[in-house]
Amino acid sequence: MVVLAASIVSKSGKVLVSRQFVDMSRMRIEGLLAAFPKLIGTGKQHTYVETENVRYVYQPIEALYLLLVTNKQSNILEDLETLRLLSKLVPEYSLSLDEEGICKTAFELIFAFDEVISLGHKENVTVAQVKQYCEMESHEEKLHKLVLQSKINETKDVMKRKASEIDKSKIEKNRGDKGGFMSLQSMGSGRIESKFSDMSISSSDGGFGSGSGFGLTTDVDSFSSKSKGRQPSSATAPPKGLGMKLGKTQRTNQFLESLKAEGEVILDEVQTKPGQSRSAVAPPTDPITLTVEEKINVTLRRDGGMNNFDVQGQLSLQIVNQEDGLIQVQIETGGNPGILFKTHPNMNKELFANENILGLKDPNRPFPTGDAAGVGLLKWRMQSADESMVPLTINCWPSVSGNETFVSIEYEASSLFDLRNVVISVPLPALREAPSVRQIDGEWRYDSRNSVLDWSILLIDHSNRSGSMEFVVPPADSSAFFPISVQFSAPSTYSDLKVANVLPLRGGPPPKFSQRTQLVAENYQVV
Repeated sequence: MVVLAASIVSKSGKVLVSRQFVDMSRMRIEGLLAAFPKLIGTGKQHTYVETENVRYVYQPIEALYLLLVTNKQSNILEDLETLRLLSKLVPEYSLSLDEEGICKTAFELIFAFDEVISLGHKENVTVAQVKQYCEMESHEEKLHKLVLQSKINETKDVMKRKASEIDKSKIEKNRGDKGGFMSLQSMGSGRIESKFSDMSISSSDGGFGSGSGFGLTTDVDSFSSKSKGRQPSSATAPPKGLGMKLGKTQRTNQFLESLKAEGEVILDEVQTKPGQSRSAVAPPTDPITLTVEEKINVTLRRDGGMNNFDVQGQLSLQIVNQEDGLIQVQIETGGNPGILFKTHPNMNKELFANENILGLKDPNRPFPTGDAAGVGLLKWRMQSADESMVPLTINCWPSVSGNETFVSIEYEASSLFDLRNVVISVPLPALREAPSVRQIDGEWRYDSRNSVLDWSILLIDHSNRSGSMEFVVPPADSSAFFPISVQFSAPSTYSDLKVANVLPLRGGPPPKFSQRTQLVAENYQVV
C-alpha cells in the first residue's frame, strides 16, 4: 500500500487540509484533488473511486470528505483501515466539523496524519498513541523553564538594587559638592526644603557670609524676599526647571483618551505599596490543590437548534511540598452516564474503575511537584444533542424599518448553572458612531475598532434567568449581526466531580487540600 496524499475537502471541492507523503509535484497533487469532486455522484455513499492511475478512498464527515489518494496496487482493506483511524483523529483535534473548525486546527491535523502515515505506509499506532506523540509534554522542560524564569526575576531584583545604590551615591555626592546649601530628598524630585524665609543667614556668623568665599548671600536673600509675599502652601511647590517630573505627559494622556474613544480597554498602572514587590505572586494557601475545570464548546443556529455541543474536562493536581507527593485521590464522579472518563497513562486504571481512587501504577513513586499549571490526572468528555443541556441560549431579531435597523436580543439561561461575568459580543456593520441602545438589562460597551457591541451581565442566577437588549443602527443585512460569541464562567460543572478525600500512602493524618471548580465557555457561538 502506498498513500500518495491525505486530505480534507469540502463538498464544493475546496481543499482545507492536505498532506503529501511521496515525492510528487505540487501541480500533480492539486490536479488529483481538483478532479475528485467530479468523480463522485450526488446522493450516493461510495467507498472508493478509481481512475486510470490512482484510487480515491474517502469517507463523508458531515459537510466534508476525508480523502486518501493511493495507487491502484494498494490493498483496499489497508486503505479502509487507515481511513477509519484518520476519521477518529479528526474529531479529537477539531472543535467543530466544518470549514472554520478544520482550518483552525489544520497544523494539528497534519501532525497527526504524519504519525499515522510514514513515507506512504501506515504505522501501527492507535488514537491514544498519536495524541501522546503529538503532545510531547516534558515535565523536565517545564521545570527548567520555571527555574530559568526564577533566575531572570532574581537578576532583575539585583539590577534594581544596584540602580538604587547608584542613585543614592549620586545624591550623597551632589550634597557634598553643594556644601550643604540644599537638601534634596531624592535625585530629580525637584523638592527643596521649605521656609527659606525663616533661615537666618548672617555675614558675621562665619558660616555662609560674604567672606566665606561661596558668594551665595545675594541669591539667598533675593529668594527669601520673593517668598515672603506668597502663601505658606506655595513654599513647598517644586520650582520650575528643578529636577525631573515623573508621570504621564499631556500628550500621553491625549493618546490614551483617543484609544479609549476608539473602544480600546486601557488598564491603569497599579501603584504598589512600599516594601511590596511588583512581581510577587500569592503562593497556594494549602499544600495540595485540586482543580476541576470544564470547557464547553457550543454552536447554536440563529433560527433554532444546535449544531455542536461538546464538554471537555480535566482534573489537575498541584503539590507544593515534595514530601506530600506520595498520595492517592478519592473522587466522586456524580453519576452522569453521558460522560466518558479517561485516566492518565501512568494511573492505576483498575483502582479507579473499582474504587474511584486515582493513584499511580507504582505506589512508591510520588507525584511531581513544583508545576504551576498542575499535573493532569483525569480527563472526560461529554457530547449531547439535547438542547436542554445548553446553559445559555441567545435569540437575535434584526428588523429594518425605514432608514434604521432595530435589533432585539434576548438571552435565556438554564437553571443548571449560575453564570458569572457573562459577555455577549454582537458584530455590527461599520458605523461612524456608536449604536443607540434603547433598552438593556446589564451594561454595554462599543468597540469601534472591531465594530463589536459587548453586552455584559455580571451574574445570572434565579433572579434574572432571562434578559433583553434593544439597539438601533443604520440599515444593514441581518447576517451582519452574526456570529454572536458568548463568554462566561460558572462555579459548578456538568460532571459534578468532587474530591472526597486525599489518602496518604505513608500513613498518618490526611493532608490538607483545597478544591477549585469552574466551567468556562471556550467556543460558544450563535451562527
